[in-house]
Amino acid sequence: MNVNANTADDVVRLLSVGVYIPEGRMTSADIAQASGIPREIVETKLGIKEKPVPGPDDHPCAMGARAARQALERAGIDPAEIDLVIYIGEEHKEYPVWTAALKLQHDIGAINAWGFDLASRCCTTLMAVKTAKAMMRGDARISTVLLAGGYRNGDLIDVTDPYTRFMINLGAGGGAMILRRGSDAGTAYPEVLETAIITDGSFAEDVIIAAGGTKQPLTAELIAQGEPRFRVPDPESMKSRLDAVSMDRFAEVVERSVRDSGYSLDQVDFIGLLHMKRSAHEAVLRALGIPDRRSVYLDEFGHIGQFDPMICIELGMKQGLIHPGSVVVLAAAGIGYAWGALTLKWGEVQ
Repeated sequence: MNVNANTADDVVRLLSVGVYIPEGRMTSADIAQASGIPREIVETKLGIKEKPVPGPDDHPCAMGARAARQALERAGIDPAEIDLVIYIGEEHKEYPVWTAALKLQHDIGAINAWGFDLASRCCTTLMAVKTAKAMMRGDARISTVLLAGGYRNGDLIDVTDPYTRFMINLGAGGGAMILRRGSDAGTAYPEVLETAIITDGSFAEDVIIAAGGTKQPLTAELIAQGEPRFRVPDPESMKSRLDAVSMDRFAEVVERSVRDSGYSLDQVDFIGLLHMKRSAHEAVLRALGIPDRRSVYLDEFGHIGQFDPMICIELGMKQGLIHPGSVVVLAAAGIGYAWGALTLKWGEVQ
């Protein structure tokens, strides 16, 4: 049963999503040439045919604003109706120390909103939905929330570093979601059900950008060496510890989210997973007992961080995998390490 069942005024619904994908592309051949990894491995093992790369004006907050405008247009609402803006993009953005939510709020005209930034790497969207839902239910003044941001952490990958090549799939783009509480949203919109999250701080320093922080201030010498970049200080230790728990935790958050929402795994009509290597994607589906035909694989997008869930919804709708009445699960994991899953119940046609 739904552990947090409430009245119609407490129901939170997803009014719309917005996605911005830059026009630039890096193909599997380009990745192979840059990294030295054979093209066949890039496509079959890493699962990348191509990925979007940012143009000169594709900055993270700006991409988030573009996605937000699309979400607003799709929802048919005025920006002035938004009560809260949560920026869900990455910390790598236009400026090193900056509250991007306020810029995004200003740029889209959300004049009646207030905002803040929230970050948990590639789990940010799911955590933000959980946070927004709790805030909406706890504060009657918050009824419409925009989650939006942009991602271009691909800037921070050294393609020649063999220990960070698992992140060579990082692309660029922006995403947005608009949530609304109360009966005014209408039952045709998807209901936001339960989110399950697991975090494990024992992995907190396994994937880091050391250069530029207080422990290792950025110097001209470090810049000349190609820093700052993502690095893995102890790759063998990280891999052995992560392999031992990651699949079980993926399964656990999905099972908890679905169960707490009042459903079982065999009732899931569609699952949207973040981009990962193809074998891992297939292993997660097997562990959950969800057929491959009820999912999509993002081999033409790569991994656009916390915005993979929005892309999965877009593809699921376009391919007819999500329809009125569908039970939909979105699942992700982020370095640090965090695992999360969100269940949505698609609305019925009115």
